[in-house]
Amino acid sequence: MKLVPALTLIAAAVTVSAPALADEALAKAKNCMACHTVDKKVVGPAYKEVAAKYAGQKDAVDKLAQKVIKGGVGAWGQIPMPANAQVNDAEAKKLVTWILSLK
Repeated sequence: MKLVPALTLIAAAVTVSAPALADEALAKAKNCMACHTVDKKVVGPAYKEVAAKYAGQKDAVDKLAQKVIKGGVGAWGQIPMPANAQVNDAEAKKLVTWILSLK
């Protein structure tokens, strides 16, 4: 009988971490990880740097989702981020919400 509570706790832990894993999987599927990683600069900034820079900005999700889709230059230097036409609006917002949740 003690096994049931332990399994419940494990299931809860998996459920809590599953959305973060799903969003990282989306970032990999949309090729975002070719230029970014969670914790170190590659071509573009680390996602944790992005989260820190935009922390507390109410319009950050919408603003950054548009940058994901349309691309941009200047916020992190002169290396441009290309447009990502394969990413739709809902996916862009999901990715940005995940990025902004990183600490």
